[in-house]
Amino acid sequence: MVQRSKDWLRQAERDLLHAKNAHKDKDYEWSCFAAQQASEKALKAVYEKNNKSVKGHSIVGLLEGLKKFKFPKEFYTYAKILSRYYIETRYPNGFPEGAPADYFDEKLSKEAIDAAEKILKWCRGIVSRKK
Repeated sequence: MVQRSKDWLRQAERDLLHAKNAHKDKDYEWSCFAAQQASEKALKAVYEKNNKSVKGHSIVGLLEGLKKFKFPKEFYTYAKILSRYYIETRYPNGFPEGAPADYFDEKLSKEAIDAAEKILKWCRGIVSRKK
């Protein structure tokens, strides 16, 4: 099996850049979604680096499978923030009325980007380690 952890991590970096660009453009729902995606792909890079397969999009769920790495406890807070943004940022039926754009703002976008940056930094360290 070809080792692709660096590919996953590189795409996570691009998704984080997209989150920041969407934030600047005030596309806050897309910023939050891209931050979620950056975190998801970064965590999947860690799984890939350790030859473990994983499915799913929940950041909380992905962290659960990486407990042996002893990540910072605050990652669960970040994961709870980011996991909400997989569906709600994209689909109007995630809310009782209105479109996702009505529910996301600068503060939520910034919070998502900050959380994703911290997770991505930690994942970079794991992926760059030599076995």
